[in-house]
Parts: sequence; structure tokens; C-alpha cells
Amino acid sequence: MAEKTNFEDKMKELEEIAQELENGELNLDESMKKFEMGMKLSKECTKILDEAEKKIMILVNDNGELKEEEFKIQDEN
Repeated sequence: MAEKTNFEDKMKELEEIAQELENGELNLDESMKKFEMGMKLSKECTKILDEAEKKIMILVNDNGELKEEEFKIQDEN
């Protein structure tokens, strides 16, 4: 069974892939494979962040009492 990596591990791997691609030492085939891996990692990181955002709870001061409320994103419009 594959070990589930966390967000930080995925970001580190993504940074390493970006560095390899920037070095320009890979051939086209290797570059394409690294790019595909990077895109997959990027999507996984985005999914992790989206899930975390849904779980965020904020503490609100309500007449001296603290209560938890779901985090709501306000439209910037």
C-alpha cells in the first residue's frame, strides 16, 4: 500500500520538478514526464487546500462568548 504524502511533501516534490525543468538538462521525453508529474502534484495540492478551506472554523466573539462558525469566503466583487 502506498504511503499517503502530505501537502508539504507534495510541494517539495513539485519544487524539485520545477528546478529540474528550469535547468534545461532533461531531454524532451523526460521534460514531458516531469511536466505531467508536476501538473498532477499541482492538482493534488489544490485539492488538499480546497478541502482544508472547507474545514476552517473561526472563532467569533458574540457578546463575550466565543463560538465556532464555518469559514465563509466573501466575494471580492
